[in-house]
Amino acid sequence: MNESSERRQRDPLDSSVENPSSMPTEDQPNEADAPILSAQVGESNAEVEPKPVDRKRGTVRVDYKHSLATRWMHWVNFPLLFVMIYSGILIYWADSQHEGLNAHRVYRIGIGDWTLFRFFPQWFYNNLNLKYQLAQGLAYHFFFMWFFALNGIAYVFYTFLTGEWRNLVPTRHSVTGAVHVMLHDLGLSKRPLPQQKFNDAQRIAYTGVVLMGVGSLMTGLAIYKPTQLHIITALFGGYEMARWFHFWLTLSYVGFFLIHVAQVIRAGWNNFRAMLIGYQVAPVESVKQEEVSNGQNTLGR
Repeated sequence: MNESSERRQRDPLDSSVENPSSMPTEDQPNEADAPILSAQVGESNAEVEPKPVDRKRGTVRVDYKHSLATRWMHWVNFPLLFVMIYSGILIYWADSQHEGLNAHRVYRIGIGDWTLFRFFPQWFYNNLNLKYQLAQGLAYHFFFMWFFALNGIAYVFYTFLTGEWRNLVPTRHSVTGAVHVMLHDLGLSKRPLPQQKFNDAQRIAYTGVVLMGVGSLMTGLAIYKPTQLHIITALFGGYEMARWFHFWLTLSYVGFFLIHVAQVIRAGWNNFRAMLIGYQVAPVESVKQEEVSNGQNTLGR
């Protein structure tokens, strides 16, 4: 009897000899080699599938910017101002149809009797096929001026009652801040603008346009009823000077409107959308979620 048969007789419970398939071979690793193989498999998978990169997630922040009342009065004022300017042009044209015959010559640029030029020459009206409609211009102007005035008065009262005036009225630093805004818009300054609802340039412009509205209303009343409201007419230096102030205030409105539209286009759709729906979507380029001590998540730039 050889040595292998003796071992089988002494240890009959040893099944590894009787079941040769359970014995490890070169092609079948045993359990002791499992951790090593799993590590090798992990390394091979790491070569195939790259490790996840800690990417910063892009997100947005929705800010409430304009109330419903502000948006309503803003969009009501737009067509009213257009009608007022259009009817004013009709009145102006009637005054200018006989240049040199009008003794006052209010609507012009010049000194004394010398005139550099008058606005809206004859070709302007010919190309637009405008007719002399003084009566129609006066009727439109004196009718819609009440809606224009009421909308402006409502806006002023609203800003004071809600405290919105704090975001609109310039401060003692607004002039310096407006210069910074101008340099920033021109690309001459890289210093970021302060985070506020309206920058200093907007504060000055929006407050100025409100004061222009008051001036237009007062000079308009002085022209509308120069006898009944002779005190107001006298405050502006008489009827002709009231017309002069009224005309240049209108041109200031036109200048403000052109700059305002240009700035809106420059600011983009997000700013325009805020005046439509009241909310501004502010993109946040990189946001990380960090857990604070109380277990809540905070968004940090």
